[in-house]
This record gives sequence, C-alpha cells and structure tokens, in this order.
Amino acid sequence: MPKNIRTLAFVLPQFHPIPENDDWWGKGFTEWTNVTKAKPLFDGHYQPQLPTDLGFYDLRLPQARKDQADLAKAYGIHGFCYYHYWFNGKRLLDEPIDGMLKQDDLNMPFMFCWANENWTRRWDGKEQDILMKQNYSSEDDKAHIRWLCEYVFSDKRYIRIDNKPVFIIYRHTLFPDLKKTVNIWREIAKQEFGFEDLYLCITESFGVKTDPVEFGLDAAIEFSPHAVIKNKLLTKKNTFSKQFFKKSKASEVDYRDFKLGVENCLERSLPNYKLYRSVTPSWDNTSRKKQGWIVAKGSNPDLYFRWLKETVSKFKPFSEEENLIFINAMNEWAEGNHLEPCIKYGRAYLEATKKALESEA
Repeated sequence: MPKNIRTLAFVLPQFHPIPENDDWWGKGFTEWTNVTKAKPLFDGHYQPQLPTDLGFYDLRLPQARKDQADLAKAYGIHGFCYYHYWFNGKRLLDEPIDGMLKQDDLNMPFMFCWANENWTRRWDGKEQDILMKQNYSSEDDKAHIRWLCEYVFSDKRYIRIDNKPVFIIYRHTLFPDLKKTVNIWREIAKQEFGFEDLYLCITESFGVKTDPVEFGLDAAIEFSPHAVIKNKLLTKKNTFSKQFFKKSKASEVDYRDFKLGVENCLERSLPNYKLYRSVTPSWDNTSRKKQGWIVAKGSNPDLYFRWLKETVSKFKPFSEEENLIFINAMNEWAEGNHLEPCIKYGRAYLEATKKALESEA
C-alpha cells in the first residue's frame, strides 16, 4: 500500500434474516427489504439504489462473504471493520461473523466496531421504543471482553497494532464509566489471555470530539458520514421551484451539502491526539427511514476520489503500524453509502478508491 497505509472499510452484517428482525419488522426482513422498496422523492433523485456485481447477497453464505472480500481487495482495501452487536451476552446479526471466523478461505484482515447503542424503532421515527436495550455493568464488561479475546482477537486475521488487537467503540458517551470499562478490558486481556495489551479506539459519532487519552484509550476515528452531512442546503429558496415542491415530497427532505462537507473535512484542523481519518462515498437514507430523510446532494465518484486522495496524501502515520484510514462504508446500502457496485455508478467508487491509493504510491 502507498505510504504503508492500511485502508479499512466498514461492513454492515444485516444482510440476512434473524428472528428478532422477523418480529420487529416482518418475516424475512433484511437490509435489502429497505433498499428495494425505496422510491425517488423528487426529480433526479437516485432511488432505488440497487446492487449489480454482487447481487442481493445473503451474508450467511461463505461464497457471498468471499466475493465481497475479493472485490474489496482487488481495489486496494486492506481489510474490513465489521459492526459487532452485543447486548449483555446476546449477540445479533452474528451468523455472518461466526461464519467468517470459521471460513479458512476468507483471507481478509478484519477488526470489530461495537455498535453499542440501544436498538430502537428509529427507522419508524419511534426512537423511544426500545427493541433491545444496552445495559452496562462491570460483569458484562468482563463477559464481553472474555468472549472477544477467546473467539475473535485470537484469530490470526484480526488486525493489530504493535501486536495489540484493535477494538472500536461506536458511541463512547453512553458508558456510565468508560475509564473503568477500559481498565477491566485491558486487565483481563493481559492477565487472563496473555495479550500484550489492547488498542482501543472511539469514533466521533454524531460529531462528538473527545480526547481518547482522557479515558485511557489509544485513538479516535473520524466518523465521516456524520462529519460530511453537517451543512444544510437552503433548497426551498435557491434550488427548486415552488411548483417542484408542490408535486413531490422534496419539501420533507433534509438536504445537506455533500461537497461543502468534504471541503470542511479536508480543511479540518487536526487535534493533538491520535485521530484516524475517514471518507464516505455518499449519503441518502430515504430507503431506511419513513420520515426525517437526509439526502447529501453533490456526491459523486470524482468528489470521493479527491477526498480520499487528499486524505491519504496528508496523512502521516503515527508509527509504522498506526497507519489506518477508514472508508465508511462498503455496504451501507439503505443509507446510500456504499462502495459496492450499483446500477448507476457500477464500479466507479471502487475504481476511484484504487486510483486514489495508487496516485499516492
């Protein structure tokens, strides 16, 4: 890789049915259910966004996982960052993960990001309805890290920094005492499982910027989907006509300026702690939600290429192995945020990825 950089793509495992989703959303529900029901809400709106090369895969299938990984590797992606769902010992969306761990022919480095928020009916606009609650306790901290150390961190493909398994927390602000949790995790990993230590990170989800050292953590990760959609567009006044809004649902959409968001990310002043940068192909969650849609206008493969190229060019690894750049995401189809080939762009985002990485070689 150029500059000894490891490029990692986030992967969502929700492309297979589970009993809980059957109960909550209807029999046979998967992420594809949302994707395929999407409709354009205004003239020129790219919906539905449908897959081409990989098709409507089921990530329980070994071949589907291998095809996904092979495609990513062919365009310069070093590894995957899988979302991990743990609720006090109850795991969700676990079949693709467990299958991956047992799949010898899947030669793809990986790490986990714990999606540690409550599972709610947010998609229906009913976030107060909790479907699976996240309860924090010292006992759960112990059970969780023991499971990770025994079944996940020990995998030879698991990504490490200085021989320390890398583990990411999505929403660190939800912990009642994060520093205590971190201490428990480190102690068990070292004392019970013989790891030199853990390399623990938090994301800047929802724009929350925190010095990770304050909590005994190693680094932060820019959460580019949230970073890039901060800027709203005044669409009613300067983008569409009044007649346009009368004939469509455009007035109900929250438009964000994707291009301006990219510029802001590129011009960001870096903090004095370790921050790994991240880029995002695009954003449009109209297929996932029944209301409160956010569409980032102006995204395209060329802009994504420039964002990744400049991010790679400016990045100075903190050490030989602290050399990560994240792409968010590989397959967030229901958020219009995916590198995987689709009916409009084909492999253009993957080709832009490879071109940006090679241009900095």
